[in-house]
Amino acid sequence: MNAPVDATLLGDLIHAADADGITKHVVGAVIPNTEGKVLLLHRAADDYLGGLWELPSGGVDEGETLTEALHREVTEETGLTVTAMGAYLGHFDYRSKSVKKTRQFNFTVTTTHGGDTVKLTEHDAHLWADRTEQGRVSSAVRSVLATWHEEAA
Repeated sequence: MNAPVDATLLGDLIHAADADGITKHVVGAVIPNTEGKVLLLHRAADDYLGGLWELPSGGVDEGETLTEALHREVTEETGLTVTAMGAYLGHFDYRSKSVKKTRQFNFTVTTTHGGDTVKLTEHDAHLWADRTEQGRVSSAVRSVLATWHEEAA
């Protein structure tokens, strides 16, 4: 379910989430490099959902738009700067550590790679994952990556 991102779509996404009883919004970024690999981050073993490989992602702060949150979270978690927001790749729902009904909205982004230098702040490892390595993520994230692959084809 990829769609061009505009203010109407972003508003519709939030409205639908609220109507579904979602109480926490999260954004996720599919960040490909020049070789077509995707950036994955690894949660430390002692963290919530420890050991999970995931997309760069994080919560939307009060008063923040999805776009603002996406830019902030990518920079906070990776040290990379978002230069363009691509397509909306769909969402998935889960329960947060605080047991809130959470929806993660996922988008493709282009970043300044600076030689693919990633500066981790919240994770213990990162990987520029090829298609095989992308299988390390949850089934929900695999679905997002499948949508991204379809769009890129």
